[in-house]
Amino acid sequence: MRQGLSRLVLIVCAGIMLAGCNAATNQSLSDSFGLKDGTGAGADAFAAAPADGADASQSAAFGEPTPEGKLLGADPGDDLSTGKAYFRSGNYGMAERYFRRAVEQHPNDAEAWLDLAASYDHVKRFDLADRAYAQATRLAGVKVEILNNEGYSYMLRGDNARAYAKLNEALRRAPGNPYVVSNLRLLQASAAQSKAIE
Repeated sequence: MRQGLSRLVLIVCAGIMLAGCNAATNQSLSDSFGLKDGTGAGADAFAAAPADGADASQSAAFGEPTPEGKLLGADPGDDLSTGKAYFRSGNYGMAERYFRRAVEQHPNDAEAWLDLAASYDHVKRFDLADRAYAQATRLAGVKVEILNNEGYSYMLRGDNARAYAKLNEALRRAPGNPYVVSNLRLLQASAAQSKAIE
């Protein structure tokens, strides 16, 4: 029994590490999905699923321009980019610090709030993650990547019902999105393993 539980924990941890589904990745999700330039280029799944019936170009703005007119994260030395570098290296405490500075300096940047929420998830400050996700949603509207990350957050907490609800809503908005599909598979595998142990 203990050996089976140990295997389950190892499988779930490996799956979570492999899923790589939070926003702070090698390049920002909003860049990957064409959310910052408003074209939706390179992100057919997101371009086809605008938040509330608007076309993709109207709902695409995800970042706040800096005083120099650049988008936050465009400069490799700014707080958002530095936070992403720490996040990719697994240093979630430092990532949180820089993402928090980014939202303090640019409170209307939804991407910075989303990345802050992801870092809070990894340091298990789910109360703060919920607030950051809510702020990102207030600024950007209901976006697939926010729903996906919220689903992942609930998965980390062991709240499978809420995780399914968020991920299924994301999948409804962007059928076939690989990040959402990956998280749903991970969640299903985790639930199946939990039932097998009971």
